[in-house]
Amino acid sequence: MEEKPTDSPADFIRLSQRMSMLPPYLFGSINKLKDRKRREGVDVIDMAMGNPTDPTPQPIVDKLCEVVNDPKNHRYSSAAGIYNLRREVAKYYQAQWDVKLDPEHEVIATIGSKEGFSHLCLALLGPGDMAFVPTPSFPIHSYAVVLAGGNYIGVPVANDEELLRRVNDTAATLTPRPKVLFLNYPHNPTSHTADPELFRETVAIAKRHHLIVVHDFAYGQLCFDGYVAPSFLSTPGAMEVGAEFTTMSKAFNMAGWRIGYCAGNRKIISALGAIKGYYDYGIFQAIQVASIIGLRECGAHAKEQALKYQERRDALIAGLERIGWTGIEPPRAGMFVWAAIPEPFRAMGSMELARRLMEDAEVAVAPGLGFGPEGEGHVRMALVENKQRLQQAVRQMKRAFARWPEGQLQPR
Repeated sequence: MEEKPTDSPADFIRLSQRMSMLPPYLFGSINKLKDRKRREGVDVIDMAMGNPTDPTPQPIVDKLCEVVNDPKNHRYSSAAGIYNLRREVAKYYQAQWDVKLDPEHEVIATIGSKEGFSHLCLALLGPGDMAFVPTPSFPIHSYAVVLAGGNYIGVPVANDEELLRRVNDTAATLTPRPKVLFLNYPHNPTSHTADPELFRETVAIAKRHHLIVVHDFAYGQLCFDGYVAPSFLSTPGAMEVGAEFTTMSKAFNMAGWRIGYCAGNRKIISALGAIKGYYDYGIFQAIQVASIIGLRECGAHAKEQALKYQERRDALIAGLERIGWTGIEPPRAGMFVWAAIPEPFRAMGSMELARRLMEDAEVAVAPGLGFGPEGEGHVRMALVENKQRLQQAVRQMKRAFARWPEGQLQPR
C-alpha cells in the first residue's frame, strides 16, 4: 500500500534561526504599491531608491561590447578580481586621495559594495561579537552583522562628538569589548558628511581599544559646493586598523553592473578574499575589464554626475520650500535629501506618509523608519530623477497635501 505523506510542506520546512532575527522589510509594502501602480500604467516618480537613471559612460559600455566577444572572458574569473583591475584601483586611490596601495595584497574586487560588506562581516564577526553601527542605518550595515551571528550597538551619526564619545566610552567599559566600528560617510540615508578630524579621532580610538574600522565610501565622489569627501584610508594610521569599500555604482552609474572594491589593511583584505573564495568565482571578467576603462578614462564623468546631483538637490529643496516644506538642510554630498516630516503630517509617521504620497501624489519616497527607529520622523528622497521630474513631483505633492484632512503646508 502506498504511504501517504502525513506532513504538509509547512509542517516540515524549518528555516534557520537567523531568519527570525530579520525584521519585516519595511520598504516591501511601498515597493509593492509602486509596482502595482506601474502595472496599471501610472507614471510613478520614483525617489525611493538610490538607483541611478543616468546612463553608464559610453567608453565603459563600448569596452564591454568589445571584450564580451572574447571567449577567454566567458570563463570563471578570480574571486579577488583580475590583477589589472586591482592595479587600476590602486592608481585611482593614489590620484584621488593620495593613498598608496599594494594591488596584490591591499585591494580586492567585490560584487558591489553590499556583497563585499556582507562577506566581510562573516570574516570579522561571529556569535557574541559586537560591532558599532551608525544610526539611522542603511539596512545592510546593521543586518549583515546580525546575519554573521553578531550584535550591533547603534551610535548617532548626526553628532560627531557624541558618536566618538559613545564609541570610546562603550569600548572602554563593555565586556566583551566591541570588535568592529562601521562607518559610512557621506552617510546613507542622512547624507551627513565627515571631515578629516573625525577620521583622525576615529583612528586614535581604534588603536586605543583595538577596534577594526570598516568605512563604506560608496558616495564619496558625489560632492557639492566645493566639499571634498575624505577617504578614511588617507588618514595617518588608517591602514593599520581598517579598510574601505567603494563602488562603481554611483559616480559611474553602474549600479546594475554590480562591481565595487575594498581596499585597506592586508589582513582584512586577505580574510575577505578567503570568504569570497568559498562563495563566488568573481565578477564577469568583461565587466572588470570595462571598469578599468571607467577608472582610467571617466574621471570627468564622475565630476559631471556630481554637478547633476547638485543641480537636482537645489531644484528639489527650492521646490519643497515654495510649497511650505521647510527646514531641510542641503546635503554636502551623496544622492539623497533627508527631510523631516512637516509638522501637520508628523503624527502619521513616515510609513503612512510614504504610502499616501504614493497613492495620492504618485511619488515614491523612502520612509525613515525603514532605516531603523532613529529614522522615524523623516523621509529620504533620492535625486535620481531629472530636474524636471523632481519639479513635477513637488507639484504633485502640493496637490495631494491640499486634499489631506490633516491640513496643508503654507506655501511661500
